[in-house]
Amino acid sequence: MKARSHIKALLLGAALAAVSIAPSAPARSGNAASPAVVVAGDAAMAALLDYLRNQNTTGFLVIQDGRILIEKNFPAPESDKQFPLFVYGKSNDGALLEDVASQQKSFVSVLIAIAIDKGLIDVTKPVSDYIGAGWSKATPEQEAKIRVIDVLHMASGLDEKFGYEAPAGTKFFYNTPVYAISKRIVAAAAKQPLETITRDWLTGPAGMTNTGWRKRPTALASVGNDTGLVTTPRDTALFGLMILNKGVSNTGTRVVSQASLAAMFERSPANPAYGRLWWLNGGDYMVGALGNRKDGPLIAAAPADTIAALGAFNRRLFVVPSRKLIVVRTGASAGDKEFDQQLWLRLNKVIG
Repeated sequence: MKARSHIKALLLGAALAAVSIAPSAPARSGNAASPAVVVAGDAAMAALLDYLRNQNTTGFLVIQDGRILIEKNFPAPESDKQFPLFVYGKSNDGALLEDVASQQKSFVSVLIAIAIDKGLIDVTKPVSDYIGAGWSKATPEQEAKIRVIDVLHMASGLDEKFGYEAPAGTKFFYNTPVYAISKRIVAAAAKQPLETITRDWLTGPAGMTNTGWRKRPTALASVGNDTGLVTTPRDTALFGLMILNKGVSNTGTRVVSQASLAAMFERSPANPAYGRLWWLNGGDYMVGALGNRKDGPLIAAAPADTIAALGAFNRRLFVVPSRKLIVVRTGASAGDKEFDQQLWLRLNKVIG
């Protein structure tokens, strides 16, 4: 409990300072009044922050072993015309409140895991058991075979217009419109609005005060998912710490059981790089969001046990249990097509 309270103080203490490039200095030990923030000015840190700045990053936060190694907010890129559609002002700490795109999928995965703990959802049952028949354009017989777990695995067998393409569970297809059904499933099972269960089950117990659902602008809602999850790097880090702490929040509250948490990270049959709406490193091969298959892990430079909540425009949450590490990145789309690999190559030089 003492360790968790210490981490909470680090994240939420008023004296928290962003890392800046300065002459190399030892880390300061900290408490609630004086957080342990590492101030580093070596070439590796400078290279990492320069890279992030040049890749349209707006927020970057790294926590390891309960210590904030890096916290940096950058100005919003002025040249990206789409980015303002994802911004909802600033939090009190100066970070942008951003719609984190498909990172929301991993938050919903936790809500479904909590619903499992409450006995409200059985993922082996058909989707129609929760939201009624006729939700797809498949035949009644085909639709009846699409289970909740198939939606979570992105293996519903449906196309983006809900038409039948393959038997459920056999083909990985990163399908955002069909994913959005999972929000309907958990709300129907709980018999409460998504906003209510998110607050009562997740963000409240986890101490996430700047996270909530927002109706998206028409230009973004056209992708088939009309509500966005708006949050900050610190709130996302609190979410990641809950995952790292095996389902226990910084306040010491059990948010989700270890069993349901572990089930989220079991590799799906159709894609070893994907679990239940989470991306997983360390598999023999991966099928990407665009359907491209490649041998090897998701991110070669990242630790093999890295768990990832990934969103468009390179919104990132990485959780690495073996390193007790949380990495959060927000912002506009990076120009580097190998952004994840290059980020980890630079970050590894900082953290060792």
